[in-house]
Amino acid sequence: MGLDGIMAELYAEGRKPIEETAEEIIERLEDKSNYIPPSERARKEYAYVLLNEYRAYFKERSGSSR
Repeated sequence: MGLDGIMAELYAEGRKPIEETAEEIIERLEDKSNYIPPSERARKEYAYVLLNEYRAYFKERSGSSR
């Protein structure tokens, strides 16, 4: 819940699609009462998927090849 808005905020803040940004997305999702499993493995898997989603979002918005 709220992922599109979070990605828009991060893009507006100039956040690059890097690992730290994926962790920030997870934290913001948790702040919006989204359940993220507490296990390290699950968080890493979520981070991986979210980073790929944010990379696609970033590329679409910026016209960047990265």
